[in-house]
Amino acid sequence: MTPDVVTRAISQAILQGGMQWVVSTIAAFMPGLWALTVIFHLARPYILRTVRKLTLRFGADVWWLGYVLVRDGVMLITFALSTIFLFPNLLITIPLPLTAPLAAVLLFASLYVKLLYDADEDFQAYRVSTLLLAVGAALYLVPQIFAIEATSQGWLAGVANFLTSTSNTAWVGPIDALSLVGYLAIGGLIYLQVAITGRRFGRKRDQVSEAATIAS
Repeated sequence: MTPDVVTRAISQAILQGGMQWVVSTIAAFMPGLWALTVIFHLARPYILRTVRKLTLRFGADVWWLGYVLVRDGVMLITFALSTIFLFPNLLITIPLPLTAPLAAVLLFASLYVKLLYDADEDFQAYRVSTLLLAVGAALYLVPQIFAIEATSQGWLAGVANFLTSTSNTAWVGPIDALSLVGYLAIGGLIYLQVAITGRRFGRKRDQVSEAATIAS
């Protein structure tokens, strides 16, 4: 075996090991991001009550804008990191939650509702967005907790084998294909309604100004 072959083999091993470590770290960190996403989304009533108690308009603006920035920022970060689960080769080679791609699609659908509808003013849109987030979080957290993190529990062996991507590769392809179709459909709707038709949904009132008005 020549030195070039040895060097190439070592480099490939380092790259593959580093990739697996990064993906596994992201997958282990995702439950915290999902929990924060749902918590910040459900904290809207508390934030509105707090805004109504503020007597200073500037304070109400800062409180509301800070909340919206953190809430939507965490949601976007969770969505961005969730895109790694759309690669079938990662799901086949690294133990990951089997339904993680579907969770990412539902998060994208929730972002679609928040983008094209006024979820802070339209209660129906807020309800739909909440439902999508709740189901998406369940599709990720349940396999992560009861499959990936429960391999030492013998009584959960059947559940772990079914919900782990590497031990149930027969379902990886269909789930990933369905997720990609969902991504394309939602992305197409966003492009159609924003870039082509230019339709606007929801009320036209400024949410921050209204919150400040309520507070004052």
